[in-house]
Amino acid sequence: MGSAVLLSSGGDVDFYIHSYYEFKLFGQDLSINTTMVTTVIVCLVMMLLILFARHYVMKAYKTGQTNGVQNAVELIVETLDNMVYSNMHQHAPAYLNYVETMMAFILLSNISGLFGLRAPTADYATTLALALITFVMIEYAWIKSKGIKFIKDLFEPFPIFFPVNLISEFATPVSMSLRLFGNVLAGTIMLGLYYSLIPMLLRIGIPAFLHTYLDLFSGAIQTFVFGMLTMTFIQDKYAD
Repeated sequence: MGSAVLLSSGGDVDFYIHSYYEFKLFGQDLSINTTMVTTVIVCLVMMLLILFARHYVMKAYKTGQTNGVQNAVELIVETLDNMVYSNMHQHAPAYLNYVETMMAFILLSNISGLFGLRAPTADYATTLALALITFVMIEYAWIKSKGIKFIKDLFEPFPIFFPVNLISEFATPVSMSLRLFGNVLAGTIMLGLYYSLIPMLLRIGIPAFLHTYLDLFSGAIQTFVFGMLTMTFIQDKYAD
């Protein structure tokens, strides 16, 4: 969320997502914008980290000698595995890869502001897409658990509650996406205002604290919340 990303050339506060390249495809106007670029960067960073970790883990297994990278990777993976298993129990293996990959992407997206990027999760399109994928997982778990009888749950405890139950189901991805989007965008706006309105001499030291809280700490909390909600909603469909 660096000032170079958030501010226009005139020094005014600018929180918009900008288009870098526009083109037509099948008669539709399309563009490559800030969110797309930063999303690609985040995905490339994820791939590089995975290859880096794999190299050191495989090296440790071949030589029989442990190393710091292997220990750190195993600690992270075991911690995430334990979290998923403690929340989803016997259903964890089916959703383990999705939950951990999704949380890794959200965390890297949230903390990308530390490196002067506009977080992809500060774009509602990104958070809505993540929430819709989770919504599909939730409905899949519901149908897998109940079969065609899942429709009966929509009429519980009385048929008159059908509209309320239906709205409640579709409200899940909306609430999840808005929660993540709102918190990340708020941090983006606060940092943008700070860089734009505070004189240069008063920025010494303070931006580091703000980035630590708004990008790192808050970003980690929002990642944890999104992951926990995903696991809870899916597990609830099996528990019903």
